Amino acid sequence: MSDGFQIVRVFAAPRERVWAEWTDPEAFADWFGGPDLEVRVSAFDVRPGGRWRATMLAPNSEIQWAGQWLVVEPPERLQLTMTDRPEQDEMAVITVELVDLGDSRTEMRFEQRDGMTPAQHRAARSGWGTFFDRMEARL
Repeated sequence: MSDGFQIVRVFAAPRERVWAEWTDPEAFADWFGGPDLEVRVSAFDVRPGGRWRATMLAPNSEIQWAGQWLVVEPPERLQLTMTDRPEQDEMAVITVELVDLGDSRTEMRFEQRDGMTPAQHRAARSGWGTFFDRMEARL
């Protein structure tokens, strides 16, 4: 077991625009899951202690996602919990830091902390990469 992984991406967009991708439910639903899956957001209360819920619709299944916003510091830092098993208490902790690089560029520092195995982290990192590719296309 390892305790998590990090992804750093630079987007050709102002920090406030990248912030909106994380905090606007319609934007989040469009990039979360990548270009091939429909995501329906049913709750998205972006404030410390606020809850979020979304359903990812795959061709032959549904994945229920849920979590809570822990830290909301516009437009620099977000921290939230996330699980695809809402009936269980174990949740990953996601931290997103947005750094204004100037020239309408933003560095996103993403970190996921959890109790998954290295193989599970490789799969999760790949999935997030697909999601962030979709975010980049939107930006």
